[in-house]
This record gives sequence, C-alpha cells and structure tokens, in this order.
Amino acid sequence: MKVNGRPEQFSAQPNELLVERLRDGLGLTGTKVGCDTGQCGTCVVRLDGRSVKSCLVLTASAAGSEVATIEGETTRGGDLTGLQEALRREHGTQCGFCTPGMVMALGELVDSTAGGEAPTEPEIREWLTGNLCRCTGYHSVVRGVQRACAAARAEAPAGAAGPAESAAVAASGAAAQEV
Repeated sequence: MKVNGRPEQFSAQPNELLVERLRDGLGLTGTKVGCDTGQCGTCVVRLDGRSVKSCLVLTASAAGSEVATIEGETTRGGDLTGLQEALRREHGTQCGFCTPGMVMALGELVDSTAGGEAPTEPEIREWLTGNLCRCTGYHSVVRGVQRACAAARAEAPAGAAGPAESAAVAASGAAAQEV
C-alpha cells in the first residue's frame, strides 16, 4: 500500500487493524485510538480518498490502497492546510485529541464542496456524526469548516465539482465514515 504517498511493504496478521499498522508498525501516531469500536472518530484516515475509521479496517483489506494520515496533511513547506488553519483561527482544536480524525474526515467535505455551494451548518454537523469532541461543543469546529469551505471555493478553479456533485459527496460522507 501507499501511505502518505510512500510505498510501504510489510506482512500483516489476518486480524491486524489498519490503525495498529499505522501507529505501531509505521510510527504514524497522529492517528489516535480512542474507543476501538468505531464510535469516536479519532482514528479516521482517508483510504483511497474516502474517510474511514481505521480501527474498523483490517490492514490486509487495504492492500494495494492509498492511505492518507494526518502526518501527510501538511503542505510541502510544513504549513497548515486551509482546514487546519481555519480550525486554529476559530479555536476548534482545544485539547487536540480528536483533531486529527476530524481533519481527515472534514477535509473530504471541504475538498468536495470547493467548486460548489457551501455546506450548510446542519450538513457540517451531519458530517461530524461519528467524530466525538469533549472540548469544543462543535460550534468552533463548524465555524472553522465554514471558513475553510469559503477559502476553498475562492481558490477553486473553474469547472470544479458543481453543487450536485458536492451534495452527493456530502450526503455520502456520514455513511463513508461508518465504513
């Protein structure tokens, strides 16, 4: 598989979870383990571009896939992504434990709406289903996503995904997180 753009080869036990491989096998500890049952969202990564809970994915089932973790999210210069910066500005990262999973899940939403209509507050909150945060109350996270979506739309090239495609991707987001 490719992890953050780098090819990785290894043998995995049949019952090894992707989160275990990322954290213990590859040292990518930004992906957190919170509940081990897919309830909290701290382990969200992108698997072939879709946000998934890595505590529910067997490593072997990800063979040949591309995995993106929070460690792969910064820009080449080490700067924060637009979403990370927006969450920082809106104080959506208080203790930080849930932040990597939220960034990975919400990054898919921001990317999918860049060329179309901004997601509404209820749509953002729906997307957050499955990502638990005990510090922020989600208000600052929602404001951060709104800021990031506005910036992404301003930077989107002409011909990017339209509102219909964005709505379809947003509607599938909560279901994708449950994979």
